[in-house]
Amino acid sequence: MKDLTLVIPAKNEPESLPYVLMELEKLNVNYLIILEKTDYITINAIEKFKSNIIFQVKKGYGDAIILGVQNVKTKYFSIFNADGSFDPYELEPMYNKIQNNSLDLLLASRYIKNASSEDDTIVTLIGNKIFSLIGRIFFKLPISDILYTYVMGDTQKVINLNLTQRDFTLCVELPIKAKRNGLNIADIAANEKSRIGGTKKVNALRDGFLILLHMIKLFFKNEK
Repeated sequence: MKDLTLVIPAKNEPESLPYVLMELEKLNVNYLIILEKTDYITINAIEKFKSNIIFQVKKGYGDAIILGVQNVKTKYFSIFNADGSFDPYELEPMYNKIQNNSLDLLLASRYIKNASSEDDTIVTLIGNKIFSLIGRIFFKLPISDILYTYVMGDTQKVINLNLTQRDFTLCVELPIKAKRNGLNIADIAANEKSRIGGTKKVNALRDGFLILLHMIKLFFKNEK
């Protein structure tokens, strides 16, 4: 997987990120860590690793992903969270599927056969199901889990989408713009683990409301 680079947004993850990097070193994969310059606790926590760190000028989860993808030099990229919830051994089947099926964007799903989540609460489960249904009905998305950001894609084609969302609403902007621009999209079963440490950055109600508003905006603007 030498033509794959992981983009790792890692805000305030001093407990989880070192364990994530130890797992990734076993797989010998390329990765970029996206951090804020003032996140000293995370920077210090990974000082023993030979990490390629890119510092954000702006803030936000979406901003970290956009910045990371823009700096990827390989044909493919994958968003890989720093909290330990993504299984690194799922990278290879994702990589094989995206190549064997000539896909432009592959999204992992927690809600199809042989998939699961150790992290979902009843609130997030219901919310994720509703947003994924909206995606299928109103945007014709061929995916079952629109909010799970374990994503792999063609780097240049995703850069060409000109993504703009700097917060968690990027998770819906990405597949919707990809579909509208004719990218070949699919999903694949994944098993989300519990985060290793630290606290969630997502506020289910606040961010869910913002995601809904952005989906409404995208539906009525119908822009590529």
